Amino acid sequence: MAVEAASGAHRPAGRPTQKVLSKELITAAALKLIEAGGYDRLTMSALAKALQVAPSALYNHVASKQDVLVLVQDDIIKSIDVSAFGSRPWDEAVRRWAWSYRDVFTRHTPLIPIIAVLPVTGAPQTLRMYETLTSAFLQDGWPEPLIVPAIVALESFIFGSAFDVGAPSDIFESGELAEANPNFTSAVRSQELGAGGSAADAAFRLGLEGLIGGLQAQRAAWSAG
Repeated sequence: MAVEAASGAHRPAGRPTQKVLSKELITAAALKLIEAGGYDRLTMSALAKALQVAPSALYNHVASKQDVLVLVQDDIIKSIDVSAFGSRPWDEAVRRWAWSYRDVFTRHTPLIPIIAVLPVTGAPQTLRMYETLTSAFLQDGWPEPLIVPAIVALESFIFGSAFDVGAPSDIFESGELAEANPNFTSAVRSQELGAGGSAADAAFRLGLEGLIGGLQAQRAAWSAG
């Protein structure tokens, strides 16, 4: 005690300060790790280190890396453009939403397998998007039993198309087997890419227009029946 008094040192009053964690802080830190090194860099230990807390403190808020990815996914959903729903014709709104959705998840394809199988419970931004879509579908006269199947059909196509954007440009080249598969080889080499010159964009545009038209036809048939 004498040495402590002579040196002027003293023990701080009260307990040491602890970093206050929240799901918002965890999400922000996870996104920074992903931006810096991709999804492989996101581990629970790396996240705890980035937040300057012990891993045990982190587990008080999230049970696993999968829970963290749910938080990340729900935050990313906010970037999807739903502004046309309720103000523009149904097909135009779906078109704008779908292109935005695909472009957002083109940068986050590792999240897609997680989104596809996880319940939306505890994901407020995701539920808000679905509520916006459902309200717009109802406003457009969609029968309620068709709304969720239509959204799932669109999302399934969007997720697959997000992966397609990152596919190699020569993925369909038949190489030395071209002569044995002449029709497919010719079709690959004569693809209509459109103004942007992207095979992925051309495929998405064609498929999306087919889906929109097909869904509208099924809605009409349901109403007529």
